Amino acid sequence: MISRSKAEIIRWRHVQQPLLADLRTMNQAITPLDRAAIDLTIRQVERHLAKADPVMERLIAKHGHCPIAEREFEPFHMLANSIISQQLSTRAAATIKQRVGVLVGVPFQIGKVLSIAPAELRGAGLSGAKTRYISELAAHVSDGRLNFEEIVSLNDEAVIEKLIIVPGIGRWTAEMFLLFGLKRLDVLAIGDAGLQRAARNLYGKKRSSATLLPRVAESWRPYRSIASWYLWRSLEI
Repeated sequence: MISRSKAEIIRWRHVQQPLLADLRTMNQAITPLDRAAIDLTIRQVERHLAKADPVMERLIAKHGHCPIAEREFEPFHMLANSIISQQLSTRAAATIKQRVGVLVGVPFQIGKVLSIAPAELRGAGLSGAKTRYISELAAHVSDGRLNFEEIVSLNDEAVIEKLIIVPGIGRWTAEMFLLFGLKRLDVLAIGDAGLQRAARNLYGKKRSSATLLPRVAESWRPYRSIASWYLWRSLEI
């Protein structure tokens, strides 16, 4: 029997070989279920970012280890939650998510979403449009038009193309799914207002704000997802 430590080393080498061989070119998808391997990868990425960017070095020292790997892979629940959160405050979205969870279970159950009366979802606080969007998402998953097992193996842009077909899912929602759901390492949501604000706060002196975020993010490649988490974190404290 292989010892636990040796098994972890074997898995580490399997997932991390491109990283160890060439930090600049590794941008492979890691199975969302292999959380231990993802976490090991992120720790290596943090060391790389700290060396590549003094601002990142300070953020990593202040905020500690990025916990993205700890998130469970619950794709339908994640996308439905993203739809609920659109154009709402964090507090308002949390209240509605809790109410919807009482109706359809947590994580949200596709069968219950499809069987429940739309009026009940609206009664939980969903708008008519968001009720339709979540029902459409459930239908797409149920009939196979959106196959989560299939998209795990697709590249980032192909995943986005698959997702934005579903009403209510735009590019930003798809990018958040890539980053937090599929744990893709090199996602940069250029249109995210929080990232833009953080970039201005941290890098904005004597730089044009119009292209600031994509320019400073060049030094983070191919790990812009992890750098993005630290920018969001910088806004919270």
